[in-house]
Amino acid sequence: MAEYRRYFVPGGTCFFTLVTQGRAGFLCHDAARPILGNVLRECRARWPFATVAMVLLPDHLHTLWALPEGDAGYPVRWASIKKEFTKRWLAAGGCEQAISDARRARRRRGVWQPRFWEHTIRDEVDFSDHFHYIHDNPVKHAVVPFPYQWPYWSFHRWVRAGVYTSD
Repeated sequence: MAEYRRYFVPGGTCFFTLVTQGRAGFLCHDAARPILGNVLRECRARWPFATVAMVLLPDHLHTLWALPEGDAGYPVRWASIKKEFTKRWLAAGGCEQAISDARRARRRRGVWQPRFWEHTIRDEVDFSDHFHYIHDNPVKHAVVPFPYQWPYWSFHRWVRAGVYTSD
């Protein structure tokens, strides 16, 4: 079995990518967005973190989190978010992708790909690269021609803060 290693920095800032099972494109649906938003807020209330930047695309999301001082426990946060979203999404009649018998035997569902991708931010340049990567992602994936046209992300918050211009 593969051995997954993660780099834990208490109080660090991390970039994450989560992908739906089979790249199913449901995350931006009217039913999925409020479920995900509620689950994120509930998780943040239980295990604090600051969402520095985030983009929600139909089949994946990227986010940049700042963890509290002394806390490196992002895996428990993502486990909770994925579990609670899955339960609520399926209860609301949301779709589920086919999964293997082995995954089914481990009581997995076909909503999220197993695990998630993380990168611990090393310095200001690394932070800037990932911050801008998030805010260019809808253009990169050709869902919109211009960043200001995508409604499901933190770009608009950073326009209001003066970091970006709307165009």
